[in-house]
Amino acid sequence: MYKRMKLVDTVRISPDKLGDDEKASIKDALENKLEGRIDKKFGSIVAVTDIESIGEGHIIMGDGAVYYDVTFKAIVFIPVMQEVIEGQVVEIVDFGAFVSLGAMDGLLHVSQITDDFMSYDSKNARLISKNRNRALSEGDYVRARIVAVSINERDARESKIGLTMRQVGLGQSQWLEEERQATAKAVK
Repeated sequence: MYKRMKLVDTVRISPDKLGDDEKASIKDALENKLEGRIDKKFGSIVAVTDIESIGEGHIIMGDGAVYYDVTFKAIVFIPVMQEVIEGQVVEIVDFGAFVSLGAMDGLLHVSQITDDFMSYDSKNARLISKNRNRALSEGDYVRARIVAVSINERDARESKIGLTMRQVGLGQSQWLEEERQATAKAVK
């Protein structure tokens, strides 16, 4: 879930930036320091959007930089358990598919794609169902539910988001459209 949050942090402005526009220098420093960083409490900080207030600068002996306490707004992505998300398949591997959720990727394990058995087609880099004529490939759009979240602040690549599509209303967008059309025909 994307949220707009008000945050407070201390930012270091190096001596070579002190003659520049103060607000712009502080925003640049915050963007370099925080954007892309993952925090267990706040999730992934996607963008620093606005500086609300800048505190008085402090100089630490032996360092020519100025340190400011800054209140700012940022857009963050926090994966929430049971949240339904839509994303694009960015990689197919033998054990499942990685789905881009925007700021992070989630894993759709092969056992969580459909009730049908899925096998890996390494030649075409896709997952194919055994009984129903369905395939999942890179570039496909899917709707899935978040079923596991493990955030690692030290190494973002070690963070894990588990997904499932084995529920009604979830799946690859083409499959969902086919089911909707079949239901519409059955009702008529």
